[in-house]
Amino acid sequence: MSQSARSNGFGRVLVVVYGVLAIAATGRSLVQIVRDFDAAPLAYSLSAAAALVYILATVALLKRGSGWRRVAVATIGFELVGVLAVGVLSLTAPELFGHPSVWSWFGMGYGFIPLILPIVGLWWVLRGSERNNNAH
Repeated sequence: MSQSARSNGFGRVLVVVYGVLAIAATGRSLVQIVRDFDAAPLAYSLSAAAALVYILATVALLKRGSGWRRVAVATIGFELVGVLAVGVLSLTAPELFGHPSVWSWFGMGYGFIPLILPIVGLWWVLRGSERNNNAH
């Protein structure tokens, strides 16, 4: 996928949404960890992990090259597995968490964007890879 495809239209929206989630998750996790880490260490650590995933995904979506494309796929794939695993566990074993994380209840606290975003993100990145492979 060309740099212009990622910086225009839908690609720009995707990068902006990842960037906003990166900022939101980073702020949330820092406040939670500083204020009350002992109350819910797993949930707050998961929020910090989500923040790192969103930051790396944002950077990977902005960068050119097949290496960054692989980083985007790996990061967004990890995000999807994380939100599904944490979503299921937050429903079936809520006592593990103490407090909600970004990915609790499949991202319900964020309007389910954490659940939808990795599906859309993987589609976008892989769609661009297919397009590049068909162009050669």
